[in-house]
Amino acid sequence: MKITNLHLRIALVAGAMAVALGAASRVHAQDAQPAFGPANPVYAPSTLPFHAPAFDKIKDADYQPALEAGMAQQIKEVQAIADNPAAPTFENTIVALERSGQLYNRVQLVFNGVIGANTDPALQKVQEIDAPKQAALQDAIFLNEKLFERVRTLYEKRASLKLGPESLRLVEFDYMEFVKAGANLSGDDKAKLEKLNEEESTLSNAFMTKLLAATGAAAFVTSDQGALAGLSDAQIAAAAQAATDRKQTGWLIPLQNTTQQPDLTLLSDRDTRQKLYEDSWNRTEQSDANDTRSTIARLAQIRASKAQLLGYPNYSAWNLQDQMAKTPEAALKFMDALVPASTASVASEAKDIQALIDGQNAGFELQPWDWNFYSEQVRKAKYDLDDAQVKPYFELNNVLQKGVFFAANRLYGLTFRERHDIPVYDPDVRVFEIFDANGKPLALWYCDYFKRDNKNGGAWMDFFVGPSRLLGQLPVIYNVANFSKPVAGQPALISFDDVTTMFHEFGHALHGMFGDTEYPALSGTNVPRDFVEFPSQFNEHWASNPEVFSHYARNYQTGAPMPTELVAKIKKAKTFNQGYALTELLAAAELDMQWHMLPASAPLEDPDEFEKQALEDTHLFIPTVPPRYRSSYFLHIWAEGYQAGYYAYLWSEMLDDNAYQWFEDHGGLTRANGERFRRMVLSRGNTGDLDEIYQKWLGAQPSTQPMLKDRGLADAGAK
Repeated sequence: MKITNLHLRIALVAGAMAVALGAASRVHAQDAQPAFGPANPVYAPSTLPFHAPAFDKIKDADYQPALEAGMAQQIKEVQAIADNPAAPTFENTIVALERSGQLYNRVQLVFNGVIGANTDPALQKVQEIDAPKQAALQDAIFLNEKLFERVRTLYEKRASLKLGPESLRLVEFDYMEFVKAGANLSGDDKAKLEKLNEEESTLSNAFMTKLLAATGAAAFVTSDQGALAGLSDAQIAAAAQAATDRKQTGWLIPLQNTTQQPDLTLLSDRDTRQKLYEDSWNRTEQSDANDTRSTIARLAQIRASKAQLLGYPNYSAWNLQDQMAKTPEAALKFMDALVPASTASVASEAKDIQALIDGQNAGFELQPWDWNFYSEQVRKAKYDLDDAQVKPYFELNNVLQKGVFFAANRLYGLTFRERHDIPVYDPDVRVFEIFDANGKPLALWYCDYFKRDNKNGGAWMDFFVGPSRLLGQLPVIYNVANFSKPVAGQPALISFDDVTTMFHEFGHALHGMFGDTEYPALSGTNVPRDFVEFPSQFNEHWASNPEVFSHYARNYQTGAPMPTELVAKIKKAKTFNQGYALTELLAAAELDMQWHMLPASAPLEDPDEFEKQALEDTHLFIPTVPPRYRSSYFLHIWAEGYQAGYYAYLWSEMLDDNAYQWFEDHGGLTRANGERFRRMVLSRGNTGDLDEIYQKWLGAQPSTQPMLKDRGLADAGAK
C-alpha cells in the first residue's frame, strides 16, 4: 500500500529515483537523442481530456529519448535560473523552479506508471540505463552552488519578502530540501556524495528488477490437484489458468509481495502450505542471479555513509529531520510502546491455535505456515464465521461503485462517470472521470486491480499528471492492486482485506485530487511519509461503516444485502488476530529502522544474521510470526522511498484512528464533516506545519488509545 509521494517540480519518482541523487556532470544537453521530436507521442502535452497519456500511441522505444531530452531541458532551465544576472526574487527563482522540468515530469510520470504496473524487458532496460542519469539530474539541481545561493538569499530575508503563507512555506521548504540534499557540503564532499548517490540509484533499480524476477520464479507450482485441497473450484481454475499463462502444466499460485500468502488460510494440505510459505520466505535468497542479499547490504552501507557525509550519526537521523516524528528516537519510542500489547496478544492467539491443533491430535507444533489456516478455524469456532460465507457479498465492481464511490459521494459530494474513450496500458484497466460537488471536473482516475506477472507486488497510488494551479493542470491519478483475477465469466469475489485495500488506495487518490494549492511542490500527497498514509488509512474506516457496508455488501447473484446475523459476526470478529497483524507490521517497521540506524563504521552486514539480531533486540523475534516483509524482499525500504519510514503506517494509524473517532463523535458520515475535513486537512497539502494542521482540525493531540481500541488491544499489556 504504497505511494510514490513525488515532488513534482523535480520529479522525485520511480522508486529508486525517488531517493536517488547523482553526479550533475553526467547530464548534458547532448544526452538527448536525435530520435526525439514531434513524432514522439510525449513530445507535447497530450490532447486527450485532462492531458491523459496516449497509451494507444506510446511505444516502449519512445520513453528513453523523451526522458533524456526532458533531463537535458530541465538542466538548461535550472542553469538559466542559477545564471540569471538579476537579483534573486521569489518569482525569478522559487516560482521559476516550480515551472521547470515540465517535459521531464510529463514523461517520467507516465514511465513510472508502466514500469511499475506493466513492465517488460525493454522498459527495464530503459530504467537501468537512465537510473544514474536521473540521479545525476537531482544533483544538478540540489548541488548547484549558484542556484543554492539564490535560494539561501531568499530564505534569509524571507521575513521581508511580504509573501503569503503558502509562498513563504515554499521558500522554507526549498531551502531545507537543498540543505538536506547536501548543498552546504564542500566541493570534495559533494563529489563523494554524488558517487554514493549514483551507486544507490543503480543498486535500488537492480533490487527492483531482481525482486520482480525472483517473485515470478518462486511461484508455487504443482502437478497434483490434490495439493490444492481447500481452495474453491474458482480458485483452482484460476491456478490452472495461471499455469497456462506461463506455459506450464498443472496449477500455479503466484506470490504476493508479503511474507504470508492469502491461500495459506485455505490450503488444508500441510506440505503444500509449508512449500508455499517457504517459496515466499526464500524467494530472493536462492544464491542465484536474483539473490538480493548483497545488494541490500551494500545499500544500507551506502546510506550510512551518506548520512555521515551530511553530518548525521545514521541514515534514520538524516531522513527523519523533516518528518512528523523528527527523530528515530521518537519513532522508536512510539513503536516500542506498542510491542507489549502486541506480543501479549500474539502469545494468547498462539495458545488458542496450538490448543486447536492439539485437540485435533495433529501432533505438531505451530509453525508460520500453519498460523493463517488454523487461526481461521479458531475464528470459525469463536465467531461461527467462515470466509467462504462472506466473499459472495464482496464483488469487486459492486464494492467500487456502491462502496468506495458511495462513501466519497456522501462525504464530499463527488460523482463518477466511467470513460471508455481513454486509452489504457492494459485491458484490465478502467478509467473514471470524477466530478466535484459543483459539477465541475475534478480528476481522471484509473484503477488496475488484478495481478499480473509483469506488475510489482502490493498496491499503490500515483499520478500520470500532477495537480497544479500554477501550471493549470487537473490531476490524473491511478490506483494499482494485485487481486487474484477470476477466470473468464466468473465474478471477481474479493476478501475484506482487498475491500479495505480499495478504500485505502482511493484515500490516497482523494488526498491527491483535493490538493488546493498553487505550487506543485506542496500539493496533495507531497507531505512527509508519516503523514501521507493518514488520509488513506482514514478512508479505510468507511469500508466497515454500517451505512456504507450495507450499501455495497450484497450477494453478487441475488443482490440481497448481507444477512444481519452475518454482519454481526463480522463486527464481533473485527479484532480477531490483531495481535498477529500488528506484530508482523511492527517487526517490519522496527527492522527497517534498525537497518537505517547503522553507523558508517559498521561492516557490511549479513542480512539474515542482522535481521535475526535486530528482531531479538526489539523483542520481536517470534518464529511463528515472521515480519510482514523479510529484509531481502522489503521493496518499500530498498527501492520505494520508505527507508527509515515504514513506521509511517503505524504513526499514521494513530492519526487515522483518532480522526475516525472524531467523525463518530460528530455525526459520522455527513457532508458537513467531510467538507470540514477536506477544507482543513486534505486540501492543504504541505502548505503548513502538519502537526498544527492536524491538531487544529482534531481539536486535540492524538494518542495511541483509539488505535489500540480499534485493534482490540487496549487492555493487552500496553504501556
